[in-house]
Amino acid sequence: MSPISSHAWQVVQDHCREFAPSHLRELFAADPSRFSRFSIQVEDLLVDFSKQRIDEKAIQLLMALAEAADLVGWRERLFAGEKINVSENRAVLHPALRHLKLSPFPSAAEDVMPEVRAVRAQMRQFSERVRAGLWRGFSGEAIRDVVNIGIGGSDLGPKMVVRALGAFQRPGMRMHFVSNLDSAHLAPLLDSLDPRSTLFVVASKTFTTQETMLNAFTAREWLCAAAGDQAARALPLHFVAVTSAVDKAAAFGLPEANLFRMWDWVGGRYSLWSAVGLSIALAVGMNGFERLLAGAQAMDAHFREAPFERNLPVLMALIGIWNTNFLGAGTSAVLPYHEALRFLPSFLQQLEMESNGKTVGRDGQALSCQANPIVWGEIGSNGQHAFFQLLHQGGWLVPCDFIASAQSDYPLPGHQAPLLANFLAQSAALAFGKTEEEARAELEAAGVPSDQMAALLPHKVFAGNQPSTTIIMPRMDAYHLGLLIALYEHKVFVQGVIWGINSFDQWGVELGKQLAGRLLPALKGETGTEGLDQSTRALIAWCREHGDF
Repeated sequence: MSPISSHAWQVVQDHCREFAPSHLRELFAADPSRFSRFSIQVEDLLVDFSKQRIDEKAIQLLMALAEAADLVGWRERLFAGEKINVSENRAVLHPALRHLKLSPFPSAAEDVMPEVRAVRAQMRQFSERVRAGLWRGFSGEAIRDVVNIGIGGSDLGPKMVVRALGAFQRPGMRMHFVSNLDSAHLAPLLDSLDPRSTLFVVASKTFTTQETMLNAFTAREWLCAAAGDQAARALPLHFVAVTSAVDKAAAFGLPEANLFRMWDWVGGRYSLWSAVGLSIALAVGMNGFERLLAGAQAMDAHFREAPFERNLPVLMALIGIWNTNFLGAGTSAVLPYHEALRFLPSFLQQLEMESNGKTVGRDGQALSCQANPIVWGEIGSNGQHAFFQLLHQGGWLVPCDFIASAQSDYPLPGHQAPLLANFLAQSAALAFGKTEEEARAELEAAGVPSDQMAALLPHKVFAGNQPSTTIIMPRMDAYHLGLLIALYEHKVFVQGVIWGINSFDQWGVELGKQLAGRLLPALKGETGTEGLDQSTRALIAWCREHGDF
């Protein structure tokens, strides 16, 4: 049954009609304890929902909506290892990857922990050897550059984490990430690297991903050309793979010892906790990687145990549904005020939009409501001087997540306090705006003549009432980052349950891949263009005339 047809949904809708005209200025004025009632701290991760356009009645009604969708049951099935990825008949067991206790991970089918622990041990042994300079290249040089070759979840997750934990990286080891088919991504990087001291990590579950494998083969040719008659010996010293396709990795030239296993119960966008995180372990050490896992494990426990009214992922999910389906927001912005989180918006784009960007429910029926909003974002300080004008006065409803840490990774005198002042100011400005009366008083205090004031006044008014969530942690480290990522993962799961979506497949990604496979030989002139639409035929002809392939 579509969620929109349920009684619980209609009750929320009715309340929204009554509540929607309320302004955040009024809500705060009427409730001196609003912050304390609409904020939650897990460990020392503080999340403030008080600037969301919502009241306690709406929260209660939304929790009833979650109960009607059997969220408790779906949560139990997730952690039990049942095959909740129904379209692919797979379990969804990424929480097992951050299960650090010696106990089995609860699974309907089997205990997956022996295999998980074995891969973790392999990651530890390998990463420690590389970081200690004991893993040497074909000429005896220690590894100084690591290149992760992947795309999607095999790129976005580890790249985001490595950047986020940059302050904890091993000095003297540089991390690089290559994902784009465009040779402008790989070629300049190879020009800057020394093949004698470079390690490639090829991350592809199937070992057939077009972008990843083309880049991997190019990197292999580059290495072999540099190694000359030592090429056969050099390959296993400079390449490892994260894959489930052992046979294909072997055909690439890698021995079994160089292979780090993946499993079909790990989706790409949830895979940074697996051996896909090998680049993370190389950057910050396996102890740092396991602190990341520990933070995520703590959020897993909170999600499983906390009542809905104090459950961070549940509340974030419900407020997101309120904003999207009831207030009508079609987009959501992620605004980190922390340079280390530069890649968090793009990571969350994939996590949310690939998971829940669907119009068909898990039952195969068309959804009767809008699902996931468009997720976008930028470093907040930069955004203030780019697109915040639209957020403040553009007339669009854009719920925002503001994220920061109280402490700086690189304490420079005089920097952190102004950063946090801007971080706090923007959410307040979006919420409360500036009334005409306030703007008039401001202009009068500045001595603006009355004839100029009339012209300026409309430009000085800010409507406010833009909803936002504020997330702040004491510091950016592996543990808090793990808490944060798992928070968003579970938020996505909860929303998928309520919308009736399978959040763990991505069939929409396949069509473009299929068409690309058909068009490639046409671009090369190996096949004709019969059966293609006129636009594509004309564009192929133009590319063949002007291209250099």
